[in-house]
Amino acid sequence: MSFELPKLNYAYDALEPYIDARTMEIHHSKHHAAYTSKLNDAVKGTDLEGKTIEELLANVSAHSGAVRNNGGGFYNHNLYWEIMTPGGASQPEGDLLNAINGSFESVENFKDAFANAAATRFGSGWAWLVKQGDSLVVSSTPNQDNPLMDVADVKGTPILGIDVWEHAYYLKYQNKRPDYIEAFWKVINWDEVAKRFKG
Repeated sequence: MSFELPKLNYAYDALEPYIDARTMEIHHSKHHAAYTSKLNDAVKGTDLEGKTIEELLANVSAHSGAVRNNGGGFYNHNLYWEIMTPGGASQPEGDLLNAINGSFESVENFKDAFANAAATRFGSGWAWLVKQGDSLVVSSTPNQDNPLMDVADVKGTPILGIDVWEHAYYLKYQNKRPDYIEAFWKVINWDEVAKRFKG
């Protein structure tokens, strides 16, 4: 069983004006496709073939750099596309809202922490909202690492993530990463994040 590039649930231009269609097309059809293809190449013919992506990431320190980088890229982008949507719920609600308030005292405090993690991640990487038991924490990881990996400083289940590699925003925002982070709040699919929180 090989890993497959997922189809998006919306058109490339659906997140305009916040994320432009050209960036979406290149990001999905070129970058994510390459991670998917290279991950399949990395596991083909090895004892890793047939394992789920979560199984690969849980013990990623035992695998090659190709599995770590491309497995992370495959998983992270799958999550990224799913936690964005045109016209989704504008704020977290219900159990997710209660958990955010319990962990950060307010949604605004959470947003500040998340935006700061994304803005201050040096070079390429990701910022995350991570579930640890009943509580939530914000973290960031370099490159294509994520909190599922045994090498992560902060471990847990990622339920929200923002890609801060330049290919995610440079065509529209150039070096203005904070502007891209601000725009990201407009396209979050809070229903999907809540589903992952209940997970």
